[in-house]
Amino acid sequence: MYRMLCLTIAAIIIAFTSFPTSALAQIATVQIKLTEKQIKGFIAAQDDILAVVEKMQDALPAEYEAELDSVSKQHGFRNIADYDTVASNISIVTAAIDPQTKAFTNPQTAIQKEIDDVRTDKTISEHEKRHLLEELNAALKATESIRFPTNIELVKKYYEKLAKTTVGIFDDNTRSSLSLTGTWSE
Repeated sequence: MYRMLCLTIAAIIIAFTSFPTSALAQIATVQIKLTEKQIKGFIAAQDDILAVVEKMQDALPAEYEAELDSVSKQHGFRNIADYDTVASNISIVTAAIDPQTKAFTNPQTAIQKEIDDVRTDKTISEHEKRHLLEELNAALKATESIRFPTNIELVKKYYEKLAKTTVGIFDDNTRSSLSLTGTWSE
């Protein structure tokens, strides 16, 4: 939920600020075969990572990179980039899991269905429809299949624990809760 989103964003920021641009694309798209140990470590790390992320509110992420690395190592990761890779792989799978049915849908299939729905929706203006279709077609081209089907089963196994990993972020004295993938809280 929002906690995972914050933690993932923080990890991505740290990872992205510490690598050259050419490495960024590789980091963002690497799919790994997740292990039960990695998922358990990811879940266990949330409170500790959150504590560092909360301190980062008014500081540059680079100032907390060493602390995030240390916390990541305490939970079985080599560093914050390793944690981020696991977080990204979890996110890839959770984005394709229906929160009510817990059914997995191939990301390309889901995007293609969305494209078909937009094409047939008479309530969307032609201008907006064109814009949405451009974005969806770009997403379809960029989306990869899940390379490791075992990741799906592992994430499903721990889905409830992953979904409970939430945090409230206060903005103008309000608390909002979002999901890591945009589907858990919908």
